[in-house]
Amino acid sequence: MVEHPINILERYWNFTSFRPEQEAIIQAVLDGDDTFVLLPTGGGKSLCFQIPALVKRGICIVISPLIALMKDQVTALTDKGIKAMALTSGLSYSQLDTLLDNCIYGNYKFLYLSPERLQQELVQDRIKQMNVNLIAVDEAHCISQWGSDFRPAYKNINLLRQLQPSTNVIALTASARPNVVQDIIKELDFIQPKLFKKSFSRPNLAYMVFHEDDKYYRLETILKKNTESSILYVRNRKATLELSTFLKSKQISATYYHGGLSNDEKDINMTTWVNNQTQVMVATNAFGMGIDKPDVKTVIHLNLPESIESYFQEAGRAGRNGEKAFAVILKNHSDKVLVQNQFLKVLPTVSFVKQVYRKLCNYFQISYGEGEYLTFDFDFSTFCKTYAFNSILCYNALLILDRNSIITLSKQFINRVSVQFIISNHALFSYLETHVELSIIVKSILRMYGGIFDHVTKIDLNKIAAKASASEPILISALQLLERDEILTLDLAKTDAQVTFIEPREDDKSINRIASIIEQQNTLKQNQVHAMLDYVENNSQCKSMQLLVYFGEKDSKPCGICSVCIKSKQKHSTQDLTALSTQLIALLEHDDQSSRALLENLNCSEHELTTVLKLLLEHQRIKITPRNTYELNHL
Repeated sequence: MVEHPINILERYWNFTSFRPEQEAIIQAVLDGDDTFVLLPTGGGKSLCFQIPALVKRGICIVISPLIALMKDQVTALTDKGIKAMALTSGLSYSQLDTLLDNCIYGNYKFLYLSPERLQQELVQDRIKQMNVNLIAVDEAHCISQWGSDFRPAYKNINLLRQLQPSTNVIALTASARPNVVQDIIKELDFIQPKLFKKSFSRPNLAYMVFHEDDKYYRLETILKKNTESSILYVRNRKATLELSTFLKSKQISATYYHGGLSNDEKDINMTTWVNNQTQVMVATNAFGMGIDKPDVKTVIHLNLPESIESYFQEAGRAGRNGEKAFAVILKNHSDKVLVQNQFLKVLPTVSFVKQVYRKLCNYFQISYGEGEYLTFDFDFSTFCKTYAFNSILCYNALLILDRNSIITLSKQFINRVSVQFIISNHALFSYLETHVELSIIVKSILRMYGGIFDHVTKIDLNKIAAKASASEPILISALQLLERDEILTLDLAKTDAQVTFIEPREDDKSINRIASIIEQQNTLKQNQVHAMLDYVENNSQCKSMQLLVYFGEKDSKPCGICSVCIKSKQKHSTQDLTALSTQLIALLEHDDQSSRALLENLNCSEHELTTVLKLLLEHQRIKITPRNTYELNHL
């Protein structure tokens, strides 16, 4: 007997009811319909394919472009006792062969793979043999050349329809404009699909855009006023540390997150924030994918995002519990130039992408016609220095190569460690008698790696740290001490990423195939940046309405809670400002004060204060001092 979806929801996820639309979507999938799902961030898209896949016999194939997201979902399913695996990069042929066999014979329910994997004959052959109950296409906007993060490899997904012609497909995305939606349906060859499009409207989310010459002061004010969980998005890794330090100096608890942190650091920082031991997570846009924290009160962007699509996703991480929340952008006059420099002036040309690809192949000594599915640890900084590349321009070129399936760029921080003990076994244990704190670490290494006295041996820090019950930073410090004391030789190489070459090296031929795509995507990026600039500069239309119109919802009404709506209410307010004027003059009786001090001492909005100050200045009741404060004008 087929189990009811609600029973599966309760057993594995401990929920007793579905979110809006989820139950209807799940039923459409169970009915065998091709299904398109457009649910904004936090709408619970994953359950829309995970639950029907658990209801039906067989395995669900999930296509995803993001290795980190694949790993997160596999871990989450495995923790629930559900058998799932991901085919990530760096697998040998024999490993891949074994894993695919497990999918056929091992009662696995989910197989996550990138669209690039579908190009491999071994993968195609094994998928034919699988009992596939559903094909789920996550981040489906990647299949459209008009969507953000277009990946041509997504067009390979049609192969699955040929390999499993009787299996229905569900496509899921959080942000797609109407032309992208139609493109997805066409590319996936949907026939009479069921469409589920939840409105992008978030009635509980107040979109705010403030022009601030002193962003740090406004940031401090917002976070002290709203003391619940917050995310602060900043431009780069350095800024995450600087801003978290600044907030701590203002007695606001903060931690930080970026792609360069070790896994241990990410886990520690994430845990303190998720458990509300820390108020603010200061992060780059690497943070957020797969994060489902419902009680985030405020999401603040200190710098302008690159597109409305990315902003909507990041802002949408606030208020998922349905309570009022805030999405704030702090801007000033320099932001327009900064966003153009950051996103437009660093768009790689076709010729530059060719140059980076050739140098990358040379860097790893890959001969012409070779390199397919070879994986290398990659130190991005060293690569840029070696060839005198602008780091941002080079990184964008690598992303183009990644999205177009020339390479796979896996962004992660890796410690590659090689060790050899250079003293005798007897001398080593004599040393440990006076360095007892190192004993467990050294003994753990000796038990795990035979021959480490005879030759240089690569060691796995994570495994040693687990065996010795020590953190990775403590383990590294111990190894460095052993090296200084001439107990061992240590080669500690830090890398930013891994690179896997998807196809054999063909130099210009490889890039010529994607030249038109590069040019089209550059044009799209320019349009997206201009749309973002229009959004922050438009103070005449409700911010929520601006976003909804961008995503094709033209019949919306003013939200009443955004920065534009609030200012409009204030303009039309008939509130008597006489009392406020009296309070302000009373404060200035004692001493001159800055506008900040006045705002802190008066129960009014910034707009009301500005209005009163202008009136009092016009009537010469007050004046501005050389220190840019206000004082009474004793005429």
